Amino acid sequence: MRIGINTRFLLHNRLEGIGRYTWEVVQRMVNNHPEHIFYFFFDRPYHEDFVKFKNVVPIVVSPPARHPFLWWIWFHFMLPRAIKKHEIDVFFSPDNYLPRLKKIKTVLTVHDLAFEHFPEGIGPIVAWYYKKYVPVSTCSKILT
Repeated sequence: MRIGINTRFLLHNRLEGIGRYTWEVVQRMVNNHPEHIFYFFFDRPYHEDFVKFKNVVPIVVSPPARHPFLWWIWFHFMLPRAIKKHEIDVFFSPDNYLPRLKKIKTVLTVHDLAFEHFPEGIGPIVAWYYKKYVPVSTCSKILT
């Protein structure tokens, strides 16, 4: 099976929150399932420590998604193209967002819904993006 994973928060020497969660989950998945090929989709150059496994294929998909407008381009245009190109069977996104993928199964981790209950805690553009795109993510499984 070809499993695609959103690994844009795997930042060398800066693993916090979602990045730490992503790393802990994906390294266990990769180690426990050597029969599958894992495609790690990064939004910038990656560190070799994250792709040291024999069954991992690293792919950089531009642009670096560090702003809501760039998230939108990355998740809704560039990432779906890369997923299709590499014929991914299942896609896992550990950071609240999924591209709209109709022909493959998807798994999403939703860490919290603070943007719904405390929108004043984040900027208005980020709050708008979360409200617009997190709820419409139609996925096969949700991890909380």
